[in-house]
Amino acid sequence: MKDQTITFLLNSDKDAKHTLTSVYDALTAKGYDAINQIAGYILSGDPTYITTHANARKMIQKVDRYELLKALIKSYLVN
Repeated sequence: MKDQTITFLLNSDKDAKHTLTSVYDALTAKGYDAINQIAGYILSGDPTYITTHANARKMIQKVDRYELLKALIKSYLVN
């Protein structure tokens, strides 16, 4: 049986921004191209795109990928 990622809906776009910023910082600290890694994760759902440094993988897995994508699109188009 394949493991299912448990997801939680965000309370606000602020939560999405906080999560993405924290994950971005952790990826950058480890020398990764954070934008490409986050995009890879959102598109594929493969958690290995995200480092375990600073609990980044656990943080991003708690948020539904669809909700992350919606928050990113809203931020890009509305703000």
